[in-house]
Amino acid sequence: MTRRRRIPLGIRATANLFRPFMKLAIRKEWRGLDTLPEHGFIVVSNHVSELDPFAVGLAVVKSGTTPHFLAKDSLFRIPVVGSALSRLQQVPVARSDRTAAKQSLQVAQSALDRGGAILIYPEGTLTRDPDLWPMRAKTGAARLALNTGVPLIPFTHWGVQDVLAPYAKFPNLFPRKKYVLQVGDPIDISDLRNKPLTKTVLAEATQRIEAALTEGVAQLRGEQPPEHIWDRALNQRVPRNQLRARGGEEATP
Repeated sequence: MTRRRRIPLGIRATANLFRPFMKLAIRKEWRGLDTLPEHGFIVVSNHVSELDPFAVGLAVVKSGTTPHFLAKDSLFRIPVVGSALSRLQQVPVARSDRTAAKQSLQVAQSALDRGGAILIYPEGTLTRDPDLWPMRAKTGAARLALNTGVPLIPFTHWGVQDVLAPYAKFPNLFPRKKYVLQVGDPIDISDLRNKPLTKTVLAEATQRIEAALTEGVAQLRGEQPPEHIWDRALNQRVPRNQLRARGGEEATP
């Protein structure tokens, strides 16, 4: 697969800055990068370590695609950090301001139109599951995929947490670890794309995202996933039915 898009200099420079550390800290195995779409797409990924953005972002850059992470808008207000994120063409997400949220969607759509990839952690934060399985996802990734109509690609990885465990302050560099990242088949939500964005539709699309990420992690771990899924709000595992968890059937903005 030949990709002709040019990745912006700032993103290439950032990738080149972090690549040596990642090579020193961990051996990698990337599977399926050659199956990624030629044009814009959305990546959803499990989240087990603060190093995940580097592990996933470097893989996307390697594929020849510009990565654009969705990040909390508060990060863009931090001196230096905010300006760096803006220069690197990352996308601010405002959860409480509807006007700002629409602007974020427009920025994301523009990045996709240019052939870039929008990278999202549907869980919204590092997994709280005691065994590091993907936990209950938020509906933002499903909403963006349904609004834009672009392919929705699951990235699952395992092993990065051995270098930097969730919420750990210091890395464990020796002995050198290994992680595996695999690109899954596109998540099929075609039957939902022309429907109103009701709670039912968003719940169904989000449940498919959860299922794809859980299946991918299970393959990498060689284990059966738990029957139930971790709910951060309840601090326990709950049935996987998203609609039951969210309740009701009504249109969403």
